[in-house]
Amino acid sequence: MTVSRALNHPEQVSPTTLAKVQEVVQRTGFIPNGMAGGLRSSRARLVAAVLPTLVGPVFQETIQSLNQALDARGYQLMIGQSGYEQSREDALLDAIIRRRPDGIVLTGIMHSAAGRRQLLASGIPVVETWDLTPTPIDMLVGFSNEDIGAAVCAYLHQRGYRRPALMCGDDERARRRNSGFQRMARSLGWQTDVPVYLTPPPTTLGAGRAGLAELLSRPEAPDAVFCSSDMLALGVLIEAQTRGISVPGQLAIVGLGDVGFAASLEPALTSVRIDGTRIGQTAAQYIVDRADGIAIAEPIVDIGFSIVERGTA
Repeated sequence: MTVSRALNHPEQVSPTTLAKVQEVVQRTGFIPNGMAGGLRSSRARLVAAVLPTLVGPVFQETIQSLNQALDARGYQLMIGQSGYEQSREDALLDAIIRRRPDGIVLTGIMHSAAGRRQLLASGIPVVETWDLTPTPIDMLVGFSNEDIGAAVCAYLHQRGYRRPALMCGDDERARRRNSGFQRMARSLGWQTDVPVYLTPPPTTLGAGRAGLAELLSRPEAPDAVFCSSDMLALGVLIEAQTRGISVPGQLAIVGLGDVGFAASLEPALTSVRIDGTRIGQTAAQYIVDRADGIAIAEPIVDIGFSIVERGTA
């Protein structure tokens, strides 16, 4: 009982006793059984986040803010990589649900029917992020990918570009951005579909270089490229500069994510800014509130986005 108090409520034991317990813990390498404690309290104090990739920088701001907000409230964050296939996400969700975390944070809204049923049946608070739908599994903090595509199309048209192209990873969120871009292009008078270059996700700098090379080989070379990530956009910029193509004089480039290096490039990268910090903080607050029995007044939050205008467009 004394050891339990020293480990879980150190303020309840004397400094001498606490020092003795800590010394033995350090010497033996003892780690308390979190699952046993969770059974007593019905709290694991653990939140799981599922990302499609761990190597892309676009989700880093969200994960950092989510981790900081949870840590401040005494929760730990566990991260899993689902890839871009629903079967892999289903297997990962099964493993996560078996561990009964206090909450699950998902990237995107496109899940298999089986995965959705499993999440609903688990009773675990779920926050979907980085997308928007009126019918989330539970709670949602995100933005409209279709609206992003439409806004970037209108932005480029307003600045006089008439031969845009899309370069993106072959995933559902990028397809919805493409759909929004194409729809806006038709409303602005373009008679043919905007050309698209697809690359397997996660997107890379090399894919950006290869993509621009392929687009330039087509009968009508683009005068603007909207990329589904800043990493792709960086590859496009490097390839353009290697070929002596003036940016933005001959080619405008717009990325997505507004990651740390975007403002430091030459020319600096125009990018779609997503408030990843707000996504992470809100998701953490939702899960902690639900764990404390607090009702969520607005379970769906559209944080919007902004186009950060810089030198490449």
